[in-house]
Amino acid sequence: MLAGRLHLTERALRVETVPVPEPAPGQVRIKVAAAGVCLSDVHLIDGTLTPLYLPGDVVTLGHEVAGVVDALGDGVEGWQPGQRVLLQAGERDRRGTVFTRGVDYDGGWAEYAVASQETVVPIPDELPFEQACIIPDAVSTPWAAVTDTGRTRPGEAVAVWGVGGLGAHAVQLLRLVGAAPLIAVEPLAAARERALALGADAALDPGDNAFRDAVLGLTGGRGLDVAFDFAGVTAVREQALTVLGRRGRLVLAGIANKPVTIPSDSPFNYLQQAVLGHYGSEAEHVEQLVSLARQRRLDLSASVSDVLPLAEADQAVRRVQSKQGNPIRLILRP
Repeated sequence: MLAGRLHLTERALRVETVPVPEPAPGQVRIKVAAAGVCLSDVHLIDGTLTPLYLPGDVVTLGHEVAGVVDALGDGVEGWQPGQRVLLQAGERDRRGTVFTRGVDYDGGWAEYAVASQETVVPIPDELPFEQACIIPDAVSTPWAAVTDTGRTRPGEAVAVWGVGGLGAHAVQLLRLVGAAPLIAVEPLAAARERALALGADAALDPGDNAFRDAVLGLTGGRGLDVAFDFAGVTAVREQALTVLGRRGRLVLAGIANKPVTIPSDSPFNYLQQAVLGHYGSEAEHVEQLVSLARQRRLDLSASVSDVLPLAEADQAVRRVQSKQGNPIRLILRP
């Protein structure tokens, strides 16, 4: 079969022919129908990220995967060939260590992929594979940030910095939970327009000299209840802290690998504000989102920016890296 393999010693992505994997006991093999291309995949290739638990130096990329059950390993129950499914982006071992698909073990940039049966999630017939595959990570990460880490309540004033692959979904999800006003913050005009189309009440340029006044105007002078950094940029955190209100929470969903600085503890303490770290999502978040899609509360059709054949994985990576066409998600189809 064809697979998009990252050779770590060279940081080279190659689409090459490898054996079709056989499911081990407790595993399910799926025939991949769609796999998302995430910025994390780009960072693995360019060396910004490195697998922590990969046993070798070559891995099939792809942690956003959907397809149909193809074969069952010994001891697998409750699954049948032909079932439509998506795969959780990773799993925990008995000690609680998280292993990420397509990072620490082979993922779904391939014609077939194997997965522990506990990480397989059924999807409804009406949910296209191209949309289903991005629920783990691209949608579940902001959903967990909004509902668990940020604990966003209806009527709370919120802002999202960075309306890319994660932030665009955060806008949709914040509207779903009733946050208002919902403000998108983006330097790119096209991304601001997209945020408005996805449900933002306002879209602001962070470089505007009147930015703080605009936020205070939109929130009736009280500032933000929750600010979400999906950009992973130091300047975002600094700006967000200037517009947090009483008991305001700054949720760091983007990773900058830089110190987080609070300019003065006096107003921070007096206003009882908080900075909260966020990473990924849990299995329950993926299942919740599949349920929302099944109930037609969540429409991800606008998230699929383009679909490319697996053989053109390198082109997809270049497009994500350069932000060509300002994509939310590019999808690979074997």
